[in-house]
Amino acid sequence: MGGIVVILIKSLIIGAIVGFGVGAGAARMFHAPKSQSMGAFRTIGEMNACAGDRASHFSFGLGFFFNAWASAVGAGALTQDVDHRIIPNWSVAVLLRKGKTIEETMHNPFKMSIAGAIVGAIVVAFLSTTTASIPEGLRNVALEVLAPAADWLINMAMPVIFWLAALDAGKRSGFWGTIFGGLAHIIMGNAVPGVVLGILVGKGVDDSGWNNITKILMTAIIVLFILSAFFRGIDIELIESLNLTVPNWLQGLHNLINP
Repeated sequence: MGGIVVILIKSLIIGAIVGFGVGAGAARMFHAPKSQSMGAFRTIGEMNACAGDRASHFSFGLGFFFNAWASAVGAGALTQDVDHRIIPNWSVAVLLRKGKTIEETMHNPFKMSIAGAIVGAIVVAFLSTTTASIPEGLRNVALEVLAPAADWLINMAMPVIFWLAALDAGKRSGFWGTIFGGLAHIIMGNAVPGVVLGILVGKGVDDSGWNNITKILMTAIIVLFILSAFFRGIDIELIESLNLTVPNWLQGLHNLINP
């Protein structure tokens, strides 16, 4: 019992410190490049995709929470989803109230840091204490239950939610979200990254038209998909599906890159 108390105290401290930095860093991303920020590209993209809707931010974080819980119980380690996805989105969900705008909440580093510290302390403490308190024999059972549920939610439910968000964001966001989401599903096995990129392109064009920034973003996305498809061997699979012979130079290039 004493060990659980020690783990709880340490988890509350660590979670609060991590959540404070994550919350402030995520909010400061919306002020770049005027101020230095801290976060991942997918974090700002996913937070934007939730469009300041409290339920969307909460449900998005909840989907990855089950995956993080399964990993903590089964492997004893916290995944990157805790600080990249769960804490930022749940912090926004905590701050959003009726009449509150995203400028007052999601874009406010001070409020996000406080909310992030509270959410981080609770999340890390819950994951750590439950992991430590569950007997080893039950961990495998929990992993077998939580992991499939998390995979189903992330791979099936979340792409649909983000695709609907893209359609709701406007014609351009819906169009590019559908195109990129389909490509991402074929190449990466999950449509969410593509839908998020489609929303960014669509909203960027809606706000400022086809300027240099949106053209560079579109070019970078196309290059990203091409490289991702190449490194996953999609080109070889396509050639083989057409019952054609894979050129030796192409096979040799893949063998050189992925020995």
